Amino acid sequence: MPEVERKSKITASRKLLLKSLMLAKAKECWEQEHEAREAEKVRYLAERIPALQTRGLSLSALQDLCRELHAKVEVVDEERYDIEAMSGMEGRKKMFDAAKSPTSQ
Repeated sequence: MPEVERKSKITASRKLLLKSLMLAKAKECWEQEHEAREAEKVRYLAERIPALQTRGLSLSALQDLCRELHAKVEVVDEERYDIEAMSGMEGRKKMFDAAKSPTSQ
């Protein structure tokens, strides 16, 4: 049986046009998703974080506010560090268990 050469049902220029249209649509969708994420982020932050009022505060009140904010940042940093350390230990434990299992040999 001789091999029959198959012709493409779509021309190269049409294929290129469709590809560029798909890329344009994907870029448009990505930009819309990005804008929606940014809007959600702004809404969430506005909801969770009250505006900082510093007008009319004395020097000592401003210093107390800075100490309070610094303490809160320190607590969050400690929690983040603990979470990262725990997740790192879990990952190492899983790798160790996988290397130790008989099915990996």
